[in-house]
Amino acid sequence: MSIDPRYSTRRSFLANTAFGVGAVALAQLLSEENLLAGPSKALPENHPLSLEPRPPLFAPRANAMISLFMHGGPSHVDLFDPKPELSRQHGVDYQGEVGFSFVNRASKKLFGSPWKFAKHGECGTDVSELLPEIATCVDDLCVIRSMHTGHNGHEVSIRFFHGGIAAQTGRPTLGSWLVYGLGSESRELPAYMVLSDPGGPPVDGPHNWSSGYMPPLYQGTVLRPEEPRILNLDPPPKLKGTLQEQGLAFLDRLNRSHLERHPGEAELESRIHSFELAARMQTAAKEALDVSQEPRYIQEMYGLDDDATRDYGTRCLIARRLVERGVRFVQIFLGGQPWDNHSSLKTGLPNICRRTDKPSAALVKDLKQRGLLDTTLVHWGGEIGRLPVVEGSLEAKDAGRDHNGQGFTIWMAGGGIKPGMTFGATDEVGHRAVENVVTPNDFQATVLHLFGLDHTRLAYQSSGRAQRLVESDKARIVKEILRNA
Repeated sequence: MSIDPRYSTRRSFLANTAFGVGAVALAQLLSEENLLAGPSKALPENHPLSLEPRPPLFAPRANAMISLFMHGGPSHVDLFDPKPELSRQHGVDYQGEVGFSFVNRASKKLFGSPWKFAKHGECGTDVSELLPEIATCVDDLCVIRSMHTGHNGHEVSIRFFHGGIAAQTGRPTLGSWLVYGLGSESRELPAYMVLSDPGGPPVDGPHNWSSGYMPPLYQGTVLRPEEPRILNLDPPPKLKGTLQEQGLAFLDRLNRSHLERHPGEAELESRIHSFELAARMQTAAKEALDVSQEPRYIQEMYGLDDDATRDYGTRCLIARRLVERGVRFVQIFLGGQPWDNHSSLKTGLPNICRRTDKPSAALVKDLKQRGLLDTTLVHWGGEIGRLPVVEGSLEAKDAGRDHNGQGFTIWMAGGGIKPGMTFGATDEVGHRAVENVVTPNDFQATVLHLFGLDHTRLAYQSSGRAQRLVESDKARIVKEILRNA
């Protein structure tokens, strides 16, 4: 079994143990009282620090994933989860218990959706009038109406979705686990790429794509939100060609020599891998990110001809081009948390829907027409939903909805997901998930399963134990939403 280099000397062991010298003293006391457990099982060895492709444990349904993460908490009762009873009781005091995040604007008045729902597709899934484009592809979607984090806060739920444990930082995200478990299918592009927003980083910043206690080789590579999306891809003219090749070869010899004197240094190994990848990216990345090569009808399909949808549409189109070229995991984020409609719901929600509706639907349709949807998993959703009661006053123009992690909606498509269905349910007013509840850990276990990985076996040795994305014993693979499960 290989030894974690952080514990290879007495000094580094004491420095990196959770309680330092205190832990040694505690162990001595427990030993004297015969309270120590028996011999522990040998920890599994970590995968080699490499992005070389690794075989899954069993036949996968998906080999790539695109996550359209909607920070802020899209209002499910206004988008995907129609509640006639909520509309009927509009203005009536809700009799259930409610957890408010903003008590100063809290109200228990039920707030019926201002927008109409209609059934679409052969499956008859209900979708709000705010999402006319997504409504056209519901036969390819699985709409999960019973998501539940049990937390109403943004960061706590974001970290639950990405890292597997609510509130905790320093944990690898889902993308890092997929790349660690399976490696990369591309030698010319990063395996895990993040498409950021011109409006700024999303809430919780780099925690959304961190590799946590894993080496940085497995973290997300963040592209700039505007052109050039990767700086310095081209060497200066005087260094191009043979001179650059000689310089890179010399640098590689120096790095390898340094690594031989410092074996097991994960950050150093990751940096060397990054240098090598950067050299290979000079041609491949420019080509992959150049959406001008796409036919005009494809550009229009994603909304690149419209100011409202151009940015998000461009990034959705880039995401398709990336998975087409072997990138394993792509995340598309919005700046801040534009779905956080505490106020002015009637104007704010239509605005963010307009930005994202057409590009999101185009991505699903485009993947399908290229034969990529069968093996590419698409996820759309935020970390929480919104309450069925009003925040502020029903009569005010700035009426909104507070946070709700007790029940909300996401959708998934492709990659082995059963299409044209809804799954789970919230109560009659959309407050709590009451039927076929799905937690972020269930979601993660299901995603790993679709990639041919077992959430109970995929582990990384860190801090003296085998750590996993899904630590909960209660997590399940949601087989009801899998095609031919």
